[in-house]
Amino acid sequence: MRSFRTSLSVAAVALAVSLAGCSTAATSSSSTSTSGTSTTSATQQAVTAATIEEDTHYDNDDLTWDASTEVAISLSDGGSKVTSSASTGVAVDGNTVTISAAGTYRLSGSLSDGRIVVAAGDSDTVRIILDGVELGNSTGSPFVVQSADEAIMYLEDGSTNTLSDASSYADQGDDAPNAALYSTADLTIAGPGSLKVTGKYNDGIVSKDGLVLASGNVTVDAADDGIRGKDYTVLLDGAYQVTAGGDGVKADNDADEGRGWLLVSGGSLSVTAGDDGVKAFNTLTVSGGTVNVAKSEEGLEAQHIAISGGNVTVTSNDDGVNASGGASTSSSSGSGGMGGGMAGGMGGGETVGDYSVDVSGGALTINSQGDGLDSNGNASISGGTVVVNGPTNDGNGALDVNGELAVSGGTVAAAGSAGMAVTPGTSSTQSGVQVTFNSSVPAGTPVHIVDSSGAVVATFVTTKTIASLVFSSAAITDGASYTVYTGGTAEATAGLTTGSVDGAKQQGTVTAGQYTQAQGPGGGGGRR
Repeated sequence: MRSFRTSLSVAAVALAVSLAGCSTAATSSSSTSTSGTSTTSATQQAVTAATIEEDTHYDNDDLTWDASTEVAISLSDGGSKVTSSASTGVAVDGNTVTISAAGTYRLSGSLSDGRIVVAAGDSDTVRIILDGVELGNSTGSPFVVQSADEAIMYLEDGSTNTLSDASSYADQGDDAPNAALYSTADLTIAGPGSLKVTGKYNDGIVSKDGLVLASGNVTVDAADDGIRGKDYTVLLDGAYQVTAGGDGVKADNDADEGRGWLLVSGGSLSVTAGDDGVKAFNTLTVSGGTVNVAKSEEGLEAQHIAISGGNVTVTSNDDGVNASGGASTSSSSGSGGMGGGMAGGMGGGETVGDYSVDVSGGALTINSQGDGLDSNGNASISGGTVVVNGPTNDGNGALDVNGELAVSGGTVAAAGSAGMAVTPGTSSTQSGVQVTFNSSVPAGTPVHIVDSSGAVVATFVTTKTIASLVFSSAAITDGASYTVYTGGTAEATAGLTTGSVDGAKQQGTVTAGQYTQAQGPGGGGGRR
């Protein structure tokens, strides 16, 4: 296995692995794949595909090969055989096909109750092209990589492929396969074709090492976890739709320092999960692409969560974005908000661990029943757009930060209950306003923030009944007075938009930078 950096902290991943817009494509078995590059802001280093090659097992050359060297294997119940370029690296035993040598193997056909086994050497790279393959197994997993340095599953252009395992496995030992696609080696999935994976027993796709999703149109339906890498899970490109009874997509190495991290830098990921949507033990980074967690208990969860690009939408029964878990270096913090109030996690006193949420770009939209954006350590927003449709009960807050919430850029609109409202902290360099309404504002109501000249600075349309709103953007002038209206008109039916106060009801005034707790507009409070 290729070695990679052992220090993948939030800074390393957010800044050094922010592959916004990176894409990988290979159009045929003999084509050369390409990968785009991106340039980050002046405070970040430029990143190319070479960084992924350094930090993971993935290499652009993995998707380039000589078609004349392919070993063609035709699959059929009781009649599987090598049909061209005979290779001593393939053995057929009934409905089990074993590949034991490095090389490129093109599979086609079906096995209703069979298995593909990769049992190659520890230094071997095995590339398997699925070209119209349907695999099922009645006693276990239909596709198992027992040994190799790296396994590459390439989905041929125009092909439709399916893997489906048993609902109960004959071998349920600790080290036995437990997924429809199971690999003990580094695993890459790529190619323009499609793959449907049904994990009836436990997980859908599992790599016990590193996992790179380079491209492909992949659908996973799993009884437990949908897609699971161990050292890391990376989505570079492609469309991945995951339905899981447990966690949707994760990287779960909790034993080795610097591992257990997850990166989405391109493509699209759609998750419906019975537990957490997208999860990493160490760091979870989104630097590009689209992530939609349509259902979850907690939407995004990791010790460190960094969003520097892309479009992230989260719906959760509990916390939307949650920086927690793992070991922590704890202390108590008494940091207050800019203007006081309940900033910094209920005004301080809570344990502040080694956890963080960092939003520097992209768009993050949260719809949570629990806390919206939650960090058991600190949080920072320096760019992008953050919209939180938070809880309606006072036991949770749209923003919940045990330490300091530092806002220095971007646009933030966090709405929800008023009982645990958290506001930007004293280190924030961008001002904002906090509105605590005297009575609840029904879902679908436009809320307008209007400056002293009568110009509408912001319009926010609620998706739930709300009692408070925290808004911060470069359009807000610290110390200036703003009038708050509800009603009127809005261009969109939800979120941040543009609108008019025609027919709206004036609620009162607030002063930028004066954050208070449980006060109506104009109801007092002041800076600390």
